[in-house]
Amino acid sequence: MILVAGINMITALLVLILERTQMIGILKALGSNNWSIRKLFLYNASYLILLGLFWGNLLGLGLLFAQKYFKLFPLDPSVYYVSEAPPVYISLGYIVGLNIGTLILCLLMLLIPSYIITKISPVKAIRFQ
Repeated sequence: MILVAGINMITALLVLILERTQMIGILKALGSNNWSIRKLFLYNASYLILLGLFWGNLLGLGLLFAQKYFKLFPLDPSVYYVSEAPPVYISLGYIVGLNIGTLILCLLMLLIPSYIITKISPVKAIRFQ
């Protein structure tokens, strides 16, 4: 699952880089170094990751609490041998740790495609359509 998410993030960053090739060429022509341009894309990717984590946590924890308190999805005892979902232990430390780990892992995966920025020539990038 993490591999699929990583490949999706890499593909999304590659699309962002290809869409903004002219901008990269202009920034390089104006004197920006490769690392500062890479940071721009990594900050943009971080924003998207944090947005996904926020909505994922909101949806996941919201459904968990809704099931816990309102029993929205009853289980058929003849099929599942239980009448309600088992209790779930929620630890804030686990949630924060998973979110930080996800953010770090995704950013480490995104360092690889951001390396493409160093290979872009300013003259070719400005002419790129």
